[in-house]
Amino acid sequence: MNKFNIFVIKIILGAVFAVILMRIFYPVVHFFYVAVLGVFLIGMSYFWGYLRNKKRK
Repeated sequence: MNKFNIFVIKIILGAVFAVILMRIFYPVVHFFYVAVLGVFLIGMSYFWGYLRNKKRK
């Protein structure tokens, strides 16, 4: 898979998990907070990937 496909998959999974987590813990929250959590999850996936690749080198 190329990097664009991985990026799209991360966006979809980040959005799905953000909606699920917010609906479980905060059922009546504004959509803005769900989007912020999604961006945070995607950012953390790239951060942990960076750390994992850094250890290999």
